[in-house]
Amino acid sequence: MLRRVVLRFVRNRKANVAIIFALMMVPTIFLLGMALDYTLALRKREQLNAAADAAAIAAVRPAMLTQTDNAVVQATATAVFAAKANLAGLKAAPTPTVNVVDSGLQRTITVSYAAESINNFPGVLGKQTWQIAGSSTARASSAPNMNFYLLLDDSPSMALGATQADIDNMVKATKSQPSYAANCAFACHETNPNNKAPSSSNKDNLTVARANNITLRIDLVTNAVKQLLVGPWTCPQSGVSGGVMQCMSAINNTTYKAGIYTFDYKLNTIQTLTTPTTAGTKISNIQLMTVDHQNCVIAGSCNTDYGSDIAGGLSGVNAIMPLPGTGTNQAGDTPQEVVFLVTDGVEDKLIAKSASCDPNATYPLPAAGSQVRCQQPLDNAICTTIKNRGIRIAILYTEYLQLPSDSWYTSRISQFNNPSSSTGAIAQKLQACASPGLYAGVQTGGDISTALTNLFIKVASSTASLMQ
Repeated sequence: MLRRVVLRFVRNRKANVAIIFALMMVPTIFLLGMALDYTLALRKREQLNAAADAAAIAAVRPAMLTQTDNAVVQATATAVFAAKANLAGLKAAPTPTVNVVDSGLQRTITVSYAAESINNFPGVLGKQTWQIAGSSTARASSAPNMNFYLLLDDSPSMALGATQADIDNMVKATKSQPSYAANCAFACHETNPNNKAPSSSNKDNLTVARANNITLRIDLVTNAVKQLLVGPWTCPQSGVSGGVMQCMSAINNTTYKAGIYTFDYKLNTIQTLTTPTTAGTKISNIQLMTVDHQNCVIAGSCNTDYGSDIAGGLSGVNAIMPLPGTGTNQAGDTPQEVVFLVTDGVEDKLIAKSASCDPNATYPLPAAGSQVRCQQPLDNAICTTIKNRGIRIAILYTEYLQLPSDSWYTSRISQFNNPSSSTGAIAQKLQACASPGLYAGVQTGGDISTALTNLFIKVASSTASLMQ
């Protein structure tokens, strides 16, 4: 009887599922507990990684980049991390390790941490906590202290009407002028037009332009400089007044100075290096070059009508600028030096007969005298000299207008300005002169203020980025 019962029990398979289920419960509970605790640990690690990212970025913000005390930098990063890292489910709030590495203007911050996530199934996993760790690295270059030398073209070619409408109005307004200045798009400033005393019938074209409210290219350049140094400019830093320079100085927590110079056949000092606000008070002194009369720049020296020596202007500023520093706030360091050249790119100057003019120049050189007149794009030799000193050159090219109906232009300038004013030899020479990335062109009628502002911001900007 007993034997039959035992055999029947052995042959009966109705309880197999229950037995298998009971046997599988142990590893299933183990796996579920491990998965849950591991998922929670990963979530906490993501949150701590975000805290480390925020701490690293905070330590390379512009205001912190000027801080030379590493203890302050570390304390700032630690405080930001702590504010975001006090999470539920951790055995203790982790204290980060903040490593600061400075190399010149560049700072690298690494924020690392180690923490323990409390397990919900410690008995199943055989341990109370799950170890988690991570790090974040951010790098930024601080905006350096910089000195800006604004070198502005004030030669007669900058008397061109600012827009096509201004050019058309200028031609119309000069229709009744004497033949020497009739139907002219340029408002050249002559003290003695037609070599005579000015009168109601013998006006210089600048007087005509001002009487007819015609905006000239030099006016746009002046307005662009005003926006840089005076404003108004909308600055995200509350309480900051002034122009773009003052705003960027506040944003980058750095020091900028500015000098203003113009050039024609010589270098003219409008304002030596000073604060942007002080330099802004001298903007009204930016004026067109004054000539005695056509074909006579200087009374008593009327052998030629020259008036634009770009290389000479650059040479003059180069003699003024000291060797640049790196622009840090460290003791003994000095600001970086930057030239801001605004020009239409065509030289018209006297050179020694022994000197060389561009081989494509077609001006008929005089047979006598020790000097000859040279009209050409910029000779880049001086640019190389300046850049070799570690000084950057930013160039805003106010594109030379193509004037196919003007015989002087077609015979002497057009070969340098084709196939277009933005791609011809004039533009190419200026682009080669500029430091990498610091060249911009603006066509007639374009927004010179915006172009100059954008170029300045490109020079002055500082960025921070997460490396890992």
